[in-house]
Amino acid sequence: MTNDTPGTITAELVSLDEDLGPDARSVLRALSRRFAAEGRATDADALFEAAWAREEKDATGLPGGIAIPHAKSAVVTRASLAFARLRPGVDFGAEDGPADILFMIAAPDTAAEEHLAVLSSLARRLMDDEFTAALRAANDAGDVVRIVREAIGEAPPAEHDASGAAGPGEATAGLPDGAAGPGDGAAEGPGGDAILVDGRPARIIAVTACATGIAHTYMAADALTAAAREAGVDFRVEPQGSSGYAAIDPQAIAEADAVVFAVDVDVREAQRFAGKPVVRRPVKAGIEQPRALLELAARAARDPAAERVPGAAEAAPDATAGSTESLGARIQRVLLTGVSYMIPFVAGGGLLIALGFLLGGFRIDEVADTVALENSLWNLPDGGLAQYLGAVAFTIGGLSMGFLVPALAGYIAFGIADRPGIAPGFVAGAVAVFTSAGFIGGIVGGVLAGLAALWLGSLNAPRWLRGLMPVAIIPLLASIFASGLLLLFLGAPIAGLMNLMTDGLNNLAASGLLPLVGVILGLMMCFDLGGPVNKVAYAFAVAGLGAGSADNPVPYYIMAAVMISGMVPPLALAFASTVLDRRGFSAAERENGKAAWLLGLSFISEGAIPFAAADPLRVIPASMLGGAVTGFLSMLFQVGSQAPHGGLFVFFAINPLWGFAIALVAGVLVSGFAVVALKRFTRTPSRAEAVAA
Repeated sequence: MTNDTPGTITAELVSLDEDLGPDARSVLRALSRRFAAEGRATDADALFEAAWAREEKDATGLPGGIAIPHAKSAVVTRASLAFARLRPGVDFGAEDGPADILFMIAAPDTAAEEHLAVLSSLARRLMDDEFTAALRAANDAGDVVRIVREAIGEAPPAEHDASGAAGPGEATAGLPDGAAGPGDGAAEGPGGDAILVDGRPARIIAVTACATGIAHTYMAADALTAAAREAGVDFRVEPQGSSGYAAIDPQAIAEADAVVFAVDVDVREAQRFAGKPVVRRPVKAGIEQPRALLELAARAARDPAAERVPGAAEAAPDATAGSTESLGARIQRVLLTGVSYMIPFVAGGGLLIALGFLLGGFRIDEVADTVALENSLWNLPDGGLAQYLGAVAFTIGGLSMGFLVPALAGYIAFGIADRPGIAPGFVAGAVAVFTSAGFIGGIVGGVLAGLAALWLGSLNAPRWLRGLMPVAIIPLLASIFASGLLLLFLGAPIAGLMNLMTDGLNNLAASGLLPLVGVILGLMMCFDLGGPVNKVAYAFAVAGLGAGSADNPVPYYIMAAVMISGMVPPLALAFASTVLDRRGFSAAERENGKAAWLLGLSFISEGAIPFAAADPLRVIPASMLGGAVTGFLSMLFQVGSQAPHGGLFVFFAINPLWGFAIALVAGVLVSGFAVVALKRFTRTPSRAEAVAA
C-alpha cells in the first residue's frame, strides 16, 4: 500500500520499463519534463541543461548498472527524485556497461540541509545490492515509491515476515548494511588481504567531495569505508557535501599514515592535512576503485618521495569544529589563511619586478608605465627591446603586488566566513590601501568584513531571499559595514600609527647612527616576515629612495640594509633545512626550503613564513638575530642599492657588491646555525604529542 502524501518521490515521477529514448540526453530530457509536469520545476529545459552540464563534466554512471544524474538549479521548486527502470539499458558512462536503474536528483540551488541529507541518504543506499535488487523486482510505481521512501526515512519500514527477515526494500535509512558512518573507524578484522604499514593495519583518512555535494560524495565515502573494513584499515572519512560536513578529529589526522582526496572540487580547509602523504583522485574513483585508493595511500605512506599536502604539518589548525577551537587558534588560523593566499601575489609580483629591473635597468620604475603603454614590439622605445620587456615585466609585477593588502584582507574574511566573506574582505583591503592604512588596515578590514559576513550568513532569511544572500545581500551589507568603518573612523588612526613608526626611523637616520639604524631595520624586516612591521621598514626605505643622490647616499644605504636583511630569513631556513640539518626538519619543510632559495634570492621574505608558522618561538628569534647582523654590516660597509626590490637579480644597482655579499652570507650563517641550535637544544612538543596530551 502506497503512502499518497506528497514526498520527495511520487508515483508520477516513476518510469518502469518505458522507452525514454536511446541515449542519456533523451532520458534526462524526458525526466526533466516529468519534474516540470508535477510542479517540481518551473522550466523543464533549464533543468535538463543543468543536468546535462553535470553529465558532460563527469558521467554519472556507476558499476552495477546504476546511474545517478543530478542537478542543482534555481528552477527546481522542491528537492525531488525521479526513478527510471530502463529496458534496454542506456549508456551513462560506466565502465561495465549501460545503466538499467536510474535516479535523477533535482535540488533547488538554495536547498535546505535536511532535503540534501535525504537525497544523500538515497545515494548511499544505492551501494546496497539488496536495495537495488528490490528496485529491479518492483511490480509497479507504488512499490518503487514505498521502497524509496522507506530508504530515505519518509515512511515507516515494512513489517518483517515470520522469519525476521526484512521485506523487499526495507532499509535503515542511512548506510548500507555493515558500513561505517562518516568518521567511524573500520570495524572488526579484515575480511580479505590486509593493507599494512610497518607491519600494522594502515591508518588512513579520506575526504570525498563532488561538484554538487549530493550523491557521489557520500557514495564514495561509503565505498571507501566498506573497502577499509574488508582490508582491516583504521579508517576515517569526511564527506564534504552540500549539507555541510563533520570535520575529522585532529588526533586522527595527526596519527594517520596517509590521506585520500577523492574529490572533484577543492578540499575545504585542506591545511588541516598539511604534510601528510596524499593520493588525489576524482570522486568516482572512490566509488569504483576504493581498495585501489587505499592501497595507493598505504604505498605513499611508505614512500618518502610521495606527494604531500602542501604546508607545514605543525601549522595545520587544531580543529574546525567551531566550539572546540580556542580563540587563539582561530585567530592564528584566519591570519594564516590570509597570508597563505597572499603569498602567490608576492612571489609572482616580486619575481616580475626583479626581472623588470634586470632587463630595463634600475630606473625602470620611473618610466615603466609610460614605456609599457606607449610602445610595443613593433614600436620599441629608445632603450630597445630589453627596456620594453623590462617595463612590461615591472608593470605586471607592480599590479600583482598591488593585490597584496586586498588579498590578505579578502582571505582573512574567507577564513572567518567562508566564500561570502571574500568580496567584502577584498573591498575592505582596497579601502585600507586607499586610506594609507597599509597591512594593519588590511588585517583590521578583513576581520571586520569576515565577522559581518559570518553574522549575516547566520540569519534565518526567508526562503525567497536565501538565493540572494551569498551573492548580493551579504557582500553589499558586509562591504558597507567593514569599509565604512575604515573610511569613517579607523583608516586615519591606523595610517597615523604607520606614519609615527616611519618618522621614528627617519629621526634615527638623520642623527648619523647608521649602524644602529641598520640593526633596527634588520630586526623589523625579520620580525613578521612580510607583515606590518616588515612593510613599515620597507615603506620607509622606498619612500626615501627618491631623495638619494651622489651627494646624499644615505637613502641608498637604508634601501640596501632593508633588502639584504629581508633576504636573510628565507635563505637561512633554506640553508638549514636542505643543507645544514635535514633531519631536524619535516619532509614538507624540506620541500619548502627548496623553494625558499629562489624566494630569498629574490628578496621575498614570505618564503620563511611556513617555517615561522610551524615553529615561531625558534624561527623568528633566529631570523631576527641574522637580520640584525646583516643590517649592521650593510650599514658599516655603506652598501647602497638604487633598486627598491629584486635581491640578487638587481646586482647591477648595488654597490659595493662585495659588501652586499659579506653582509648577506654572514646573516644567513648566523640565522641558519641559530635555528638549528635552537631546534637541537630546546624542545617543544609536536602537534601529535600536544593532541595526545
